[in-house]
Amino acid sequence: MVTSNIRHLRKNAGYTQAQLAEKLEIKRSLVGAYEEGRAEPKLSTLVNIAKLFNISLDELITADLSSSTGKSVGSAGATGGKLRVLAITVDEDQKENIELVPHKASAGYLNGYADPEFIEELPRFRLPMLGNSGTFRAFEISGDSMLPIASGTVIVGRYIEDWSSIKDGTPCIIVSQKEGVVFKRVYNKIQEASSLRLHSDNPVYAPYELHVEDILEIWEAKSYISSTFPIADLSLDKLSSIVLDLQKEVQKLKKVD
Repeated sequence: MVTSNIRHLRKNAGYTQAQLAEKLEIKRSLVGAYEEGRAEPKLSTLVNIAKLFNISLDELITADLSSSTGKSVGSAGATGGKLRVLAITVDEDQKENIELVPHKASAGYLNGYADPEFIEELPRFRLPMLGNSGTFRAFEISGDSMLPIASGTVIVGRYIEDWSSIKDGTPCIIVSQKEGVVFKRVYNKIQEASSLRLHSDNPVYAPYELHVEDILEIWEAKSYISSTFPIADLSLDKLSSIVLDLQKEVQKLKKVD
């Protein structure tokens, strides 16, 4: 029971074996041994696991936390005390995948974001250049509020556990019941107003505030995938500059002749 519970708790919290080992101040190989039943955790380790996931020692040892009657666990960050559960998938080497949430699945994601079965059905891939420092998810965005990033672009974000740590101007995917899945620049107002102020790069769209109680998840944008190349800046000022540069080059050539 302890073996399956440790694995279930770790995956639900979105930790890799290395991350859990770091939090428990033990070797990563020990976490693997516990999850595979090759070793039994010391009592002090069990106590630390129970504290980390905010459950009783009795629940950790005797309850089946992976069953439908098990206790939901997760990381409670700057969310007004709200408990969050992060569902993930891993490959055959126990490395976390990047799940893709297509635009057509965005509405379903609001209900299934914490459901392992829903997450299991999403397309998934890996991007080695992102490394293993965190949990990543990809979202297909819609609309022109963040131009020059075009509609249909896939934004790859890293899961943010502590929302109060977000720096002003950070581009993020915000998942909320009120707004759905949106891609915006975040300005942190948690301390003074328990909210985030969301800005679009397209000045046509006015900024607005979203209360933390309405937010389900936040993913910091780390990369993007697009089949549309950014449109070149061909404003009047830019064109004038290009023409002036060409005229200077022509004058140089005339002097050489």
